[in-house]
Amino acid sequence: MPAFWKKLRGRVSRRRTDVETTTAVAEARQVARADRFGFGDLVLEATTDIGSRPGRLVMTVMGTVLGIGALVATVGFAQTAAGQIARQFDAAAATHLSIAPTEAQARGGQRVATASLPWDAPLRLEHLAGVESAAVLAPVTLRENTITTVPINDPSIAAPAPPALFAASGEILDTLGGRIVTGRSFDEGHDARGDRVAMLGSRAAERLAINRVDTQPSVFIGGVAYAIVGIFDELDRRAEVVDAVVIPTGAARQDFQLASPGDAIARIVVGTGPQLREQAPLALAPDAVDTLEVSAPQGRSDLARDVQGDVNVVFLILGVIVLLAGGLGIANVTTLSVLERTGEIGLRRALGSTGRQIAGQFVVESIVIGLLGGLIGSALGVFAVLGVSIVQQWSPVLDPWVALGGTVLGAIIGLAAGGIPARRASRIEPVVALRGNA
Repeated sequence: MPAFWKKLRGRVSRRRTDVETTTAVAEARQVARADRFGFGDLVLEATTDIGSRPGRLVMTVMGTVLGIGALVATVGFAQTAAGQIARQFDAAAATHLSIAPTEAQARGGQRVATASLPWDAPLRLEHLAGVESAAVLAPVTLRENTITTVPINDPSIAAPAPPALFAASGEILDTLGGRIVTGRSFDEGHDARGDRVAMLGSRAAERLAINRVDTQPSVFIGGVAYAIVGIFDELDRRAEVVDAVVIPTGAARQDFQLASPGDAIARIVVGTGPQLREQAPLALAPDAVDTLEVSAPQGRSDLARDVQGDVNVVFLILGVIVLLAGGLGIANVTTLSVLERTGEIGLRRALGSTGRQIAGQFVVESIVIGLLGGLIGSALGVFAVLGVSIVQQWSPVLDPWVALGGTVLGAIIGLAAGGIPARRASRIEPVVALRGNA
């Protein structure tokens, strides 16, 4: 019997020892877990400290808000403005097609055409789908370079240089998008009959001192009188014609032996340029398509692309400058915070916080400030682009990745700006900090 009780007492003692050991291990784990300073604790500590100073938070975030907002807004303005500029450049270019004979170098060194267009080129082009109107235009060279009106003998006024002379078919103004200032334009009937009528570009009319046509004025071209039927202005294409006198091709063939119609020009529907580039030479010279050169819109013009690139560069430079200023603001405020909290840092170091934990808190604070500023700044930048576009009646253009990138960039700026102050805080010794704060 005593042996039984002795054995039972040993088992109870061992079980009590196991329970005490398990309890001690659990308590040790709880203590270790309590002493551990994890990432969640780091974020909580950083956000609590940021929220405890709302005034400073607002002032610090403002730098990043302005920087990111300016960057997003300027990129949006650049893309929107470039889109508007491209539209203006392409409005005329995308609706006109030009066909001209190719040129080769002759023995004398001058450039000569290798072919000639047919006189009925406008009619052939108008049969193509996508062509709204067509005309031919050719410069006319006079043996005697004289284009005059009724002579005015005034020794005090120098004789003006005569304007240039062009021959064109009846649809020239409609094709080039010209506007009649006074009078009318000649038509296909004048061209077919070879009538001696003329239109004056507005600058040529000023040079010839003609501002009205109701008195049936005439202009003398190479000594031949032509009745002026109208004055035009504001051409979408071939702006040099505004400085010239324009007569029908029939009259030019009759009086000045015009050999070929020069260039053929067509006003086309937007988007039909690529197909008409292939079809126009076949319509005008089916047996010699290689002798014709076609200038048709293929997309955005090189000039528009260059302007868009220049606008983007200017706005991006401005945005980066403002963003750097915002980053410097975060760095300055974080450095000031480290100086003000030297005593707190020393006390925490004395209580067991490591330098990595101290540095991590300041880095997280800077990232949170930068992220918050980037988020608010991106939103304000998008609203600014939308507001200006609505006021100007533009179509807003902004890549969605710009707004998202602005938020991420704010966090990156905060990380970069808080790195140096955080490193400085991690190197503060407890004794020095507490002694200096005493």
